[in-house]
Amino acid sequence: MSPIAAREPLFLSVLRQAPGLRSVRFVEAGFTVLALFLFSQALIGPIFAPSGSDETSVVLRLMWLPVYAVAVLLMLARPGAALRTLGSNLPLLMLIGLMAVSVTWSVAPDTTIRRAFALAMCSCFGLWMASRWSWREMILLIASTFVLLGLASAAMAIAVPSMGIDHAVHVGAWKGVFWEKNTLGAVMAWGAVSGYAASRVDPKHWLFWMGCAAMCIALVLLSTSKTALLSCLLGTGIVIGIALCRRGFGFASLMFFLGLTGGITIATIMLIAPVEALQALGRDATLTGRTDIWGVLIEEIRTVPWTGYGYMAFWTAENGPVFWVRQATHWDVPTAHNGWIEIALAIGFPGVVLTAMVYLHAFLRAVGRIFRGPETYWALAFVSMVLLVSISESNLVHQNSLGWVLFVATSAKLAERRDKRSQA
Repeated sequence: MSPIAAREPLFLSVLRQAPGLRSVRFVEAGFTVLALFLFSQALIGPIFAPSGSDETSVVLRLMWLPVYAVAVLLMLARPGAALRTLGSNLPLLMLIGLMAVSVTWSVAPDTTIRRAFALAMCSCFGLWMASRWSWREMILLIASTFVLLGLASAAMAIAVPSMGIDHAVHVGAWKGVFWEKNTLGAVMAWGAVSGYAASRVDPKHWLFWMGCAAMCIALVLLSTSKTALLSCLLGTGIVIGIALCRRGFGFASLMFFLGLTGGITIATIMLIAPVEALQALGRDATLTGRTDIWGVLIEEIRTVPWTGYGYMAFWTAENGPVFWVRQATHWDVPTAHNGWIEIALAIGFPGVVLTAMVYLHAFLRAVGRIFRGPETYWALAFVSMVLLVSISESNLVHQNSLGWVLFVATSAKLAERRDKRSQA
């Protein structure tokens, strides 16, 4: 008998084995996977909102209410764990609160209040995940969700190629059950890392999880998304680096040296010959027009640097500043295509600083676990991938987004001082 079991009262041991509690646990696990699937907006998005925006579909907007309600009820069912998790993530709560407060200066207050509410509720689900599941359980549930998304995307592309494969802009690129190929690539890059991590927390089935990771990598390649491919390579490299570091101090020193040297080399190349480097990656010097957009948006940010225009309001106020942005760029720009510029547009430079603190804390906590715990294979790789993609995509703080929900859950879990269920 383990020391923990010896100290546990008999009635608690009996309750842990009660069929009713096992059923509740199974239902909670099922809800977790279902909610993550919904937050990915796979399948339901292309069907109910073919234009690519969930705001155009009443079904998608109302669909979230039951998910929010269940998440709140689950949080209230375990108030002690919920309060501990909330207390450990004050900067994250401040960021969400600032998004909500921005309704007072928003150029589109109706949009801001609605989307800030959605942000708070989906964040509540991520916080519940962190408070409810151990690292092992959470990683396996996340990986299981990505397996379902991968299988569904492959089935869609093969069985219904008119929906699963792009025949308009990027002919032949797989998009699976998502709106576009880039979304499939990004999600499957995360899926590959979750597969690696699952093989570590569940070594008895490591071959299955590595097979799932291979499937995700194949879908990244079929999506033809270069950003997703770079993200996948970064995640895979971090996982390999962690494994080598844990083999000894010599390996750790070598990986640190290689990482530092590689970073300096890449930075030098980008400073000396940025155009040639981007062309070698198949991208033009403007990152497909992104730099032109960024230049115009930076001027708009300078107009209201301390407040921004309100959470998710800049792009919906057709007669607001976005009008001049689209006039200057000569096309209907939908987003900033940069996570940090998007935050500045929403809540100004103070919001950018607070967001940087939240992500930096999560990153440093993950780095601090390089030599302990299998959860690092997921946490460090995932946070690093999100930060990489934030350079070219508006992905940092987005309501009803799988990436944001997973970040909240991962960040909140990293903030815990210890995971009692994992120790048990």
